[in-house]
Amino acid sequence: MKRIGILGGSSDQATADYYRRLNAAVNARLGGWNTAELLINSMNFAFVIDCIRQERWDEVGAYLTERSLALQQAGCDLLLCVSNTLHRMAPMFTAGLSIPFLHIVDPTAIAIKAQGLTRVALFGTKPVMATDFIKLHYAERFGIEILVPAPDEQDTIDRIIFDELCRGQFTDAARTTYLDIADRMRQQGAEGLILGCTEIPLLIAQKDRPDFPMFDTVGLHVEAAVNFALS
Repeated sequence: MKRIGILGGSSDQATADYYRRLNAAVNARLGGWNTAELLINSMNFAFVIDCIRQERWDEVGAYLTERSLALQQAGCDLLLCVSNTLHRMAPMFTAGLSIPFLHIVDPTAIAIKAQGLTRVALFGTKPVMATDFIKLHYAERFGIEILVPAPDEQDTIDRIIFDELCRGQFTDAARTTYLDIADRMRQQGAEGLILGCTEIPLLIAQKDRPDFPMFDTVGLHVEAAVNFALS
C-alpha cells in the first residue's frame, strides 16, 4: 500500500472527515483490520484564515511548500490538500515535489463528465466562487461551465463555512439556506452542484436533493487517492 500525505488543518473538521473516509475506503476494499497508510501535516487554521482574508497568498503558499516537502521527505507517495481554497497555491507548493499531487478538481470533473453534465453550480468559500482559479481548471481542462451564486449569496455561503462549519456547527437553518440557494441555481440552468468546500459535505448531501446531482469533492478525492494507494 502506498502512503498518502495530507496537508491538513484547513479545517480540522474536513481533515478528520478525510481521515475517517480514507480509512473506511481502504477497509472496504481490503477488509479485515486494514486501514490507510497516512501522514497528516496539520496547520494552524487561524494563520490560514488570516492569510486568506488579507490576501497574503504567497505567504500561505510558502507555508504549504514547507509542509509538502516535509511529507515527501517522510516517505509519502502521494500528496493531498484537504482545502479547495488552498488549491489556489498548488502550483507553488507542488513545484519542488517529485511525488504526484492529486488535484481535488480532477476526480470531481471526471465524475461530472461521466454523468454527461457540462454546466454545474459551485459552492465554496468566497475566494473559490469569486475568483477564477478553480473555475478555469474545470473549464480549460474538462470543458465544464461553472455557475456561481450571486455575490450576496456567496457572502452567506462563505460566512456559514467559516463561522459555523469550520467550528463543527451544522444547523438545520444553514442546511436550508444552502439548499434554497441550490434550488435557485438549478432554476438558472445548473445541471448539478459541486460541493466545492470540504466542510460542505458535512452539512448537505445527495439525499437532500435526490434528483439534483451533487458532487462531493471530499468523497471523490478520497476514492481517487485510495485507487492510487492500492494500485
